[in-house]
Amino acid sequence: MLVLLAAVLGFITITAVGFAFVGGGDSSAQALKRAQTFGGAPRPGSAAAKRAAQAAQANTPEARRKQIMLQLKEADRKERKARVTLAARIRQAGLSISVATFWISSLVAGVVALGLSLLLGAPIIVAIGITLVVGFGLPRWVLGFLGKRRKKKFSLEFANAVDVLVRGIKSGLPVHECFKIIAKESPAPLGPEFQKLVDGLGVGLTLADALDKMYERMPTPELKFFAIVIAIQQKTGGNLAEALSNLSTVLRARRMMAEKIKALSSEATASAGIIGSLPPAVMILVTLTTPAYMMLMFTDIRGQFMLLVSGLLMALGIFVMKRMISFKF
Repeated sequence: MLVLLAAVLGFITITAVGFAFVGGGDSSAQALKRAQTFGGAPRPGSAAAKRAAQAAQANTPEARRKQIMLQLKEADRKERKARVTLAARIRQAGLSISVATFWISSLVAGVVALGLSLLLGAPIIVAIGITLVVGFGLPRWVLGFLGKRRKKKFSLEFANAVDVLVRGIKSGLPVHECFKIIAKESPAPLGPEFQKLVDGLGVGLTLADALDKMYERMPTPELKFFAIVIAIQQKTGGNLAEALSNLSTVLRARRMMAEKIKALSSEATASAGIIGSLPPAVMILVTLTTPAYMMLMFTDIRGQFMLLVSGLLMALGIFVMKRMISFKF
């Protein structure tokens, strides 16, 4: 009995000493606190826990969708701003002249057109119309034509540049080195634009800022998609090579869709061209066959007024047909 009593007292003593050292609290809770203290999971309510929650929330599909929408709205705003300024249109056309030089050249062309019209005996109203067309409309049309042709060449080669970037990243090359390869191997205007991008990164610009400046010079949907993919990947992380590979697939699908739309709308385009060219062609043929019958339209004030109204109506009709056969996708 004495031995049994001594054993029970010894067990009680050891248990009491253990509770005294442990503190009698929940061991799991204390273990969690110790793990948090030694760099484990952040404590609830702490700054690290808030940052972790924000990062987890940013990686959700809904957050990514909102981020993409914000990027698209910002790109649309920048594109509208780039279209407004004449200096941006000159840069998009690939010209190195200033805005003042452009206006001086337009003024000289208008004055020359006015002088030639008066020397050839054209009426004053017709001479003024020719001056406005040559001095104001023709230079801006040439500027838009050059810019559109340059952007088309850029868009046709951009998918190949994205493929080069994807293969370079998969092989272990840095993104900056891939940009250098694209700038060296790609034809103009893609190569020179990426060379400017590389130069901007070399002087300390961030990739987002360099892409923004590149988009100001070349506002194309393909470059806009590329900038959005880069911005989303920098903020949320992920496999950049896979994202760019998907982008390349989308760009090639867009190009195929554009070719299908062009083929399906070719009949409407040809009809609009024939309808728009018939009145001037008929007027030229009548003038060549019976000049006396048609010259009254140029010598009489009433004929000149009719020609002016006819020209305005023809311009309005061509504008409407152009809007009808232009498809955005």
